[in-house]
Amino acid sequence: MSPSLLLVEDDSRLRLDLERHFCQRGFAVTTCANGDQGLVAVHQNDFDLVLLDIMLPGVDGLSLLDTLRSARSTPVMLMSALGAEQDRITGFTRGADDYLPKPFSLAELDARIDALLRRVNLDRARTAPRAQSSLHFDDELQDVSRHGEHAGLTHSEYRLLVTLNAHAGEALSKSFLYQSVLHRAYTRLDRGLDVHVCNLRRKLAAIGAQQVQIQAVRGQGYILVDAERH
Repeated sequence: MSPSLLLVEDDSRLRLDLERHFCQRGFAVTTCANGDQGLVAVHQNDFDLVLLDIMLPGVDGLSLLDTLRSARSTPVMLMSALGAEQDRITGFTRGADDYLPKPFSLAELDARIDALLRRVNLDRARTAPRAQSSLHFDDELQDVSRHGEHAGLTHSEYRLLVTLNAHAGEALSKSFLYQSVLHRAYTRLDRGLDVHVCNLRRKLAAIGAQQVQIQAVRGQGYILVDAERH
């Protein structure tokens, strides 16, 4: 089955070019010219991937991302001419899986989209047993729950938590986590991992899972400690 892609972009020329490109690649593409159309689309359909511009007329891209994240963990790649570090951090904080600054080449876009879809497929196919945790891991939903209440994790957050949980009690370096979770090399100026950790802590606390602690290890990285692990 062809992967379904929602493209929300107000630049008509770019929207048409991207639609033609992805159709040629075999994607089932739905296009929207503004955030209001995008809201309707995400309520009516379940997409495999969303390619979303930040600067949109009407409902902006980040608000649309918030609405999507309140109900689904669909992979989202943001596009924007805003390339500052704070804008990238904001995008990740709001639940984006990747961020592509404009202008970009189709080759880079393809590489990032393929990598994102590949990670999603690998996550869904993961069946390796893991030590029992006080959290319930749902690989199909890409989310965790406690007493039936779901945390609402993004794919990247879920992948990070699964990795930390598989190595519970072991300090994992940032270099390892960037490569295995975010699939990119670690640089000192890249705060993406820290943002994901912050989001995880907040979402776990929101479902009463304070016993699951993601602790920073000075000079190393992060370690997961689960007081109720058995």
